[in-house]
Amino acid sequence: MTASRITKLRQEMAQREVDAMLISQADNRYYLSGFSGSDGFLVFTAKDAIIATDFRYVEQVKKESPHFTLFQIKGRMTDWLLQLLMDIDVQKLGFEAANVSFGLYKEMTTILDVERPDLQLVPLTGMVEKLRTIKEPDEIAFIQQAADISDKAMDSLTADLKPGMTELELAWQLEKTMREMGSQNMPFEVIVGAGKNGALPHAKPSDYRIKAGEPIVIDMGARYKGYSSDLTRTVIIGEPDALFRKIYGIVLRAQENAIDGIIEGMNGVDADDLARHIIVQEGFADKFGHGLGHGVGLATHDPGPSLSPLAPNT
Repeated sequence: MTASRITKLRQEMAQREVDAMLISQADNRYYLSGFSGSDGFLVFTAKDAIIATDFRYVEQVKKESPHFTLFQIKGRMTDWLLQLLMDIDVQKLGFEAANVSFGLYKEMTTILDVERPDLQLVPLTGMVEKLRTIKEPDEIAFIQQAADISDKAMDSLTADLKPGMTELELAWQLEKTMREMGSQNMPFEVIVGAGKNGALPHAKPSDYRIKAGEPIVIDMGARYKGYSSDLTRTVIIGEPDALFRKIYGIVLRAQENAIDGIIEGMNGVDADDLARHIIVQEGFADKFGHGLGHGVGLATHDPGPSLSPLAPNT
């Protein structure tokens, strides 16, 4: 699985004219190597594939990434980077500019300016993310499984909803159920906002006690083999009032129009407009300040199609 991804990365490296690439972003590291440890770096050349990490992950690397060369590190980057680079032939070293802090960049330049002034550091963006945009069949299957887990957890909860539950209790019940159904750690904290709290897009669950007849906005996701889902539902205990029925109906109609109308080759702006124009026609344009959708995968907002007025018009 990772071999073809590495081949594609090396093709990108050649196009960007770097002879080595340092990968530091965690999702990108996992995507290319299968290594799920929380600390470490990957280094690629035209022939080398190296994992640089510390003693805590030595056995894990052997299990998860047996085809990589392990370079055991200790201390700060200034303590080991030069030694690693001495073992490979590199003149231009690309690095993930969006993930490398100014402090880490200074560490790299401090040692290299003295010991390897011939080596050029090249800031690059989007190399691995470009590869992650197009999901492979197994990735799609993992995302579907994550979505199935969150769907089933939501279905199991609705029958147990009752007035007096707190937002925190509801959030924990959802997380517990997803875990029992096979989810790994949550890709993001479960969001539950009842009543007025539902107007907060990223409401944090509180000890607010849910009342009958008020909307409950739930945003949740599961993670399966590293891949995330992202599910939002709005439910009510008891009977909704007329205003809720009206707004819910408008949003549902907009969603269904997008689902029915999105076709292969459509750009993100036009896809978003399938839903947006219905909400605009109903007089709620100022209430739809976000985009219709986003990619999911290793990250909750994964590289991929963005369905939004701000999406690239391609």
